[in-house]
Amino acid sequence: MLAVISYPPIPIWELGPFRFSLHGLFAAIGFVAGAWLATREMKKRGFDTVKYQSVLTWGLIGSLLGARYLTMPAQLLEGVPLLQALNPISGNFSIMGGFAGGILAGWIRMRQVGLPIWPTLDMSAFGLALGTVVGRIGDLAIVEHLGKATTAWWGYGIRPGFDVAPQHDALECAAVEAGEMFCGVYHHVAAYDMIGAAFLLGLLYLLYDRIELRYGQLFFAWVTWYGFQRFLLDSMRYGSGDATVGALTWNQLVGLLAGIGGLAAIWWLGKNQRIVSEEADRALIGAST
Repeated sequence: MLAVISYPPIPIWELGPFRFSLHGLFAAIGFVAGAWLATREMKKRGFDTVKYQSVLTWGLIGSLLGARYLTMPAQLLEGVPLLQALNPISGNFSIMGGFAGGILAGWIRMRQVGLPIWPTLDMSAFGLALGTVVGRIGDLAIVEHLGKATTAWWGYGIRPGFDVAPQHDALECAAVEAGEMFCGVYHHVAAYDMIGAAFLLGLLYLLYDRIELRYGQLFFAWVTWYGFQRFLLDSMRYGSGDATVGALTWNQLVGLLAGIGGLAAIWWLGKNQRIVSEEADRALIGAST
């Protein structure tokens, strides 16, 4: 097999007792990029961006906690001891948990500072999509979140000597048989997720510019798309070390529930929320001051 994607990973490096990875670096850059875009959209609508910065701070802390602890139920079901499952620096981490924790913490802070919840969530959807696109660059750099073996030309080929992300150490090899070029070729699920998130960002702007929306529907459009996207993509990762619940990975289960819940919320909001307009925005701003 010749026509596959293959490039040397940028491995995790150590500096004294610390370990550094482009995964963490681009996750941070993604958060900043998403925060910038969402703040810009909030400002264009006339909402209080100073209060929104406080919401973002809470969202950052919540995302760190959520990323670690949303997978805890799956670990407990797999028989992991409670104290080990509660360890904040070991075990599975989940981008879905990061989103859930960040949104929950942000929602709590919105209520405390008096920001209108639905338009704030709507504008945050742009940032969540962009943050995913940027954050996945780090996963591509270290070659993380590979899926099942594939013969597709867009699969990622691991060459002998490549040092991919630690979760994929078992896929590495020092040499291959004569006539072979790769230790194996696998679905690059992180790349698929980045491409899907980029399409989602474009869709959000298309809906925002062209469709008559009710407050909250744009946010739940993001929830629905990304939930179902993760449900589909994580089917390629079952058995790769992620937390599982029966025949599904934990991210698959959460994604499926999010997608179904998002569709239900879009329908409910269509029946119960006002149409987004400048006049309605002014009323919400006036009520929050």
